Amino acid sequence: MPNLLVITNTRAGSAGDDAVETALGVLRAGAGEVELADLDPDELPDALKRHPDHRPVVMGGDGSVHLLVATALSLGLLDRPPFTFGLVPLGTGNDFARTLGLPLDPARAAEVVLDGRPRDLDVLTDDAGGVVVNAVHLGVGAEAGRRAVPLKPRLGRLAYPVGSAVAGASTRGWPLHVTVDGELLAGGDRRSLMVALGNGATIGGGARVTPSARPDDGRVDVVVSFSTGLQARLAFAAALVRGRHPERHDVLEARGHAVTIEGGPVPLNADGELSELTGARTWTVRQHALRVTV
Repeated sequence: MPNLLVITNTRAGSAGDDAVETALGVLRAGAGEVELADLDPDELPDALKRHPDHRPVVMGGDGSVHLLVATALSLGLLDRPPFTFGLVPLGTGNDFARTLGLPLDPARAAEVVLDGRPRDLDVLTDDAGGVVVNAVHLGVGAEAGRRAVPLKPRLGRLAYPVGSAVAGASTRGWPLHVTVDGELLAGGDRRSLMVALGNGATIGGGARVTPSARPDDGRVDVVVSFSTGLQARLAFAAALVRGRHPERHDVLEARGHAVTIEGGPVPLNADGELSELTGARTWTVRQHALRVTV
């Protein structure tokens, strides 16, 4: 019976939610010792250090998983791969859980944590000290995420499509230089609507931005869209919903181990964490650095 370190966002009040209590009940019934930790960047490192023999279990979404893996990276735990954890998906989009085929029901997800099989997964790290578990995208999708933040309390999963509509109607694109394993994919002479690097397949609660991506194949999928005209933006958005955008003439695809993007300032979204890129950044695949129960 494994010992578990269950990580929840207690400051957001989620520790009292029915879903959390339901999952905790299943875990306590089937595990050995169960400790609780707060999903707080200042407190999480100490919690992981205090309980090295407890398997972390995240109760949250992509952002929660991102914070756990980023903390593990800062503690050097990814240097001794694989870093093992479980996931009970309680986020808004749960795209990482969707890629892994995890159940979204909290009780069933907790049962998978206890009884599932281990799956080794890749992770992306960048030369600025960052990490990406599911996907990082720049341009209109990140701008949509920024606009969706104030809408989430009222609209939930619908916040991202609404934010996408607003962002897509106003952007002119960004001149970005993209190379994959040293090969030029975009030279910056054309404005890019979006550049996406996918370890997982979806963003925004199911939009298949990199539909062929697999999180355990040692490579990252790259999609660059040049769909910057008004009609092209609308057609790209419609194709993105169906995962058919790679078929468009103004969309390029590649797959590789290292991706460098140069340009900006341009909005950036890494696992739901919003920031901005100015200058150049390189993302590199660390194959099978993670192990998740699925």
